[in-house]
Amino acid sequence: MKLEQSRGLSYYRLSLLSFLKESHPELLSDFDLITSRSNSAAEAYSEAIKSGLSHIYAEEVANNVLYEGLHFSLLDTLITIQWNEFSTEIPEGQAREFALLLLPRCYDLREKYELSDDFLNSPDFELLYTELTGFVSLYIEENGLQ
Repeated sequence: MKLEQSRGLSYYRLSLLSFLKESHPELLSDFDLITSRSNSAAEAYSEAIKSGLSHIYAEEVANNVLYEGLHFSLLDTLITIQWNEFSTEIPEGQAREFALLLLPRCYDLREKYELSDDFLNSPDFELLYTELTGFVSLYIEENGLQ
C-alpha cells in the first residue's frame, strides 16, 4: 500500500511540475504549493476509489484538486497574443522565449485582475488582452524588434 501511495504522490507531483513548467514557471519554486497539491490530489484519488468511483473518475477528481486555480495562464496568454497580433515581428518558434522574457514585467497585472480558472470567459479578459497587446507592442517598439 505504501509503495502504491508513494507512486501516486510521485505521479501527481511530476504531473504538476510538468504543467507548471509549461504554463506557470513562476510557481516552480513554490514547494509548499507543489507538495500540498500533489498530496491532496493523491488523497482525493484514493478516497474516490474507496468510495467506488472508477479509475477514470477518480483521476478526474484528483486532477480537479491538482490544477484548481491554475487553468488560466498569463504566460499562455502572452504567447497567444504574439501568435495573433505580432506574428510578423516575433516568429512562432520564438514566442515562448519572448513571453518568458515579458512575463516578470506583467506580474503587477495579477493584482489588477482576478485571474481565476474561468477568467478566459470573463469580460475582464478582453481588457487584459488589450492591455497586454499594448504592452507587447510598446516593448517591441522600444527595443527595436520591428
